[in-house]
Formats: sequence, structure tokens, C-alpha cells
Amino acid sequence: MSISEQLELVSANRSHGGWHKRYRHRSRALDCEMTFAIYLPPQAETQKVPLLWWLSGLTCTDENFMQKAGAHRLASELGVAILCPDTSPRGTDLAGEHDSYDLGSGAGFYVNASQAPWSAHYRMYDYITEELPSVIHQHFPLNGRESISGHSMGGHGALIMALRRPGHYRSVSAFAPIVNPTQVPWGRKAFNAYLGDDISQWSQYDACELVARGASRQPLFIDQGEADDFLEEQLCPERLEAVCAKHDHPLTLRRQPGYDHSYYFIASFIDDHLRYHAERLYAQR
Repeated sequence: MSISEQLELVSANRSHGGWHKRYRHRSRALDCEMTFAIYLPPQAETQKVPLLWWLSGLTCTDENFMQKAGAHRLASELGVAILCPDTSPRGTDLAGEHDSYDLGSGAGFYVNASQAPWSAHYRMYDYITEELPSVIHQHFPLNGRESISGHSMGGHGALIMALRRPGHYRSVSAFAPIVNPTQVPWGRKAFNAYLGDDISQWSQYDACELVARGASRQPLFIDQGEADDFLEEQLCPERLEAVCAKHDHPLTLRRQPGYDHSYYFIASFIDDHLRYHAERLYAQR
């Protein structure tokens, strides 16, 4: 077993009959130590189970969702494992990496950086889609059926990964995703740094652009709070709604009155998303 496939157990907590565990490993893709969390439902003690990937947003780590979303109870009942990676490389101490919350540490944007100094470590797309899946399937009782979800920057990550990999994920959902990052301040700042000023290279990481080019017919399920402070400037769900309507792409977009961008919003609707994914993860194709 290679160094990158070796796992160090950081912590383990019993939860709703299953286990929430955190592990550390050396990532080849990111060239640094990384930590991830996995919730294994009680069914995983006797059989292989399906997996839901959860991608978190700006400033988050693997811990936010596991501690705040309240997802373990229903995941235990449904027999679904949940995997939460970190949101960026850690400990690389690049110039400017820690200067702002929306670039660098905690803000990997799930892209493969092509510009120095970021390209040496910030390859989160490859980490999530290639390296980490290889690692976890060696160590945990997973049956190969996978779905993906996320929040904000992580919602962006979930959408682009599902759209770029037709047929890989049984389902995709998102909470308050950044749907058009090439056209909003958060995305433009990150993409310019990570990908350079050739805007034609940005579209591969933009859900609106991927839908427009017909990259996939993957149905999209999204919840968006109407009291979200970032709604108009950064999230712009109406843009995804418009492009999906134009190209007849399956989209369920629920606008939730009074809800903001916080984990109170996620905890309020996470059961709907878990049931949505479980139905598809256990369905026979």
C-alpha cells in the first residue's frame, strides 16, 4: 500500500448506532497532509453501503457539516455513508494563502489550479474525483454507488462534478450553490488566481456553462434560502434556472422563504436531500 493510501485515525465517535471517524493521510494530488471525515451507518458493520459525498463551503473544514447539519440520524436509518473532505490543501503556506477568506486556505473552489504558486497544491478537482475515492474504497465497506451534495462553494463543486462526469453519481443536490462562478465576485477572484486570465479555461468549472454546452442530463435538486445575504451578488440561482429552461435540463429549484446561508438552513432541509439521494442510491438501474 502506498503512502497516500495509508490512513491515520484522528478521532472516532459513536453516533446514532454508527461511527463518525476522522482520518489523516498524505495526498499525492495536493502534496500535503489532508484530513477527511466519514460517517458509517450501523449497516456498514455487516454489509457494503452507498456513499454520499458532501462538499463544504468557504472557510469550512470537514467538521462543519458533521457537527452542525444533524445528518447522522437519518443517514443511520437509511443506511447511507457520508464522506466530508476538507475544502482546500492545508499547511502549504503559499504566498497570500491566508490573506483572505475567499482565496487560498479554506477556499479551494474544487478546481485544478494551473497557475503558480497554486498549481503545486490546489488540485481539489482531482483530489475529490480521483485520489480520495481510490483511498476510501480500499478502507471502507462501500458498494460503489455514490451521490454528491454540497453547500455554497461546495454546492458549486457538487454541480460541476456531477455535470462533468455523466453517470458517475446516482444523484446530485446543493444548498445555495454558486451556480455561475465565472460571472460573480467570489468565482472571478478565485478563478483568476487559480486558472489565470484566460477566461475560456474557466467555463469547465461553471454549472451554467456546463448545462449550456449539454455536458450532462443529470437532474439537479437545489434549495435556496430567500433571506440569504449572498443571494443577489454571488449565488444568482435565476441564471441556472434560465439556462436549464432554455436547454430543457431537469432542475428542481426550491426557494425557501426566510432562510439564510447558515447551517440552520441546511439542518432544516437536510432530511429531504438525504431521502432524495437514498432513493436513487438504492434504486435498481
